[in-house]
Amino acid sequence: MRIPTDEQIRALHEKHAPTREAFDLVYIHCEIVCCIAEQLLARTGSDLNRDLVRAGSLLHDIGVYRLYGASGKLDHTRYLQHGVLGYELLLEEGFPDEIRRFCSCHTGMGISRSDVREQGLPLPVADYMAESGEEKLVMYADKFHSKTTPPTFVSAVSYAAQVRRFGENKVVTFKAMCETFGVPDLAPFTTAYGYALV
Repeated sequence: MRIPTDEQIRALHEKHAPTREAFDLVYIHCEIVCCIAEQLLARTGSDLNRDLVRAGSLLHDIGVYRLYGASGKLDHTRYLQHGVLGYELLLEEGFPDEIRRFCSCHTGMGISRSDVREQGLPLPVADYMAESGEEKLVMYADKFHSKTTPPTFVSAVSYAAQVRRFGENKVVTFKAMCETFGVPDLAPFTTAYGYALV
């Protein structure tokens, strides 16, 4: 499998971002998720594929660009679909499934086929669950930064409280990931990017 370089990934973001504002929002978020994932990897000494984690982190939210309308505004009502849209975008660009899955399998603590059915989610009925260690790490690192207006860093305590509304099983999954990967030190990132920690 060919893993794209940082330069190729940035060029892909630039190609698909409808505006500079959209690029800044999505690409900077992806960079931050990458830094968090790399910090966690360095701490755990894991044997995960670092290049694959990096590429997955930098590409996981590329589908957000497909949620922008002609007016340049983000359609928040369809946001849940951004992972599937990213998977489709990377398929069109010729990327293998191992890369595309970072898009479709990073939302929340994973979306199961039963979640889609029981909650009536606007997604094709399928499992959108991180499976490989690399996918799980990217999904987990993503929970610590939000593209809100303005963007924020999210503490483990805050995220656990947020995800509880989707079921206690999601909290259990998140806490298990905290045990597996550790809780990131967000202080260097809040200083570097100037975003608040909530």
